[in-house]
Amino acid sequence: MPSTAPAAHALADVTASDSTLRRFLHGLPGVDAVGLEARAASLGTRSIKTTAKAYAIDLAISMVDLTTLEGADTPGKVRALGAKAVHPDPTDRTTPTTAAVCVYPDMVAVAKEAVAGSGVKVASVATAFPAGRAALEVKLADVRDAVAAGADEIDMVIDRGAFLAGRYLKVYEEIVAVKEACGGARLKVIFETGELSTYDNIRRASWLGMLAGADFIKTSTGKVAVNATPANTLLMLEAVRDFRALTGVQVGVKPAGGIRTSKDAIKFLVLVNETVGEDWLDSHWFRFGASSLLNDLLMQRQKLATGRYSGPDYVTVD
Repeated sequence: MPSTAPAAHALADVTASDSTLRRFLHGLPGVDAVGLEARAASLGTRSIKTTAKAYAIDLAISMVDLTTLEGADTPGKVRALGAKAVHPDPTDRTTPTTAAVCVYPDMVAVAKEAVAGSGVKVASVATAFPAGRAALEVKLADVRDAVAAGADEIDMVIDRGAFLAGRYLKVYEEIVAVKEACGGARLKVIFETGELSTYDNIRRASWLGMLAGADFIKTSTGKVAVNATPANTLLMLEAVRDFRALTGVQVGVKPAGGIRTSKDAIKFLVLVNETVGEDWLDSHWFRFGASSLLNDLLMQRQKLATGRYSGPDYVTVD
């Protein structure tokens, strides 16, 4: 399995200064927006049925980061979410567990206790999520608190203001510092693609995150109008494919926000299979950031097993 550690490769010198990093990022090939969207749309028309569909649904369940990121979150809600992550369908113990539960840092200890012994990871958003508007020391303290409470994974947000202003080295150095603060926890770097305006910026952000040591690159917080789309996810998949070809380092991808149905999830799995291949068809390398998606996956799974569509009253409420 390829390493996720930052590689000592030929790209190391591109981060030596703001000017060299800018030169590299702006030297990446421009994105053909029409071609990108056409390919994403074309792959979305693939028909997946019967046995392949059942496999895809179970795979998608195993890739879900079951998420609650609300100001009204309570310990009881987080415990219930953890129980659902461990046994998504209490009536069918063959249902896979989800990949992780994702919560705010102050709920990490509660989530950790709720999923203990199950293999389900606890992920925590940090770095002044979702806006990322805080001093670096505040962001690092946020990360350290989450890791100390037991977080297996950290989802950080980049400083989009700095990125859009062209202050790439500042963003790079912040990611490096957060990665160090993570210790043994894996780091997912959120770009908030809906705020980056162009596909070229999404490509640049992808490479910037990977150069800084991201274990995952992630589309969105789920807190803005435009979140994960097939096109922006396809672009990020192409970036991790090209980065591994150049460096030997494999980086995961996490689309988040707006993926609500089994049909949507399967479209994204087709994108993964056709763009980066089977190496990424595993929860270690691909995740869905979602809350409502799991319920639809469970309903479709029940329909395949029984031939009847149960409806939302037959799955637990998040």
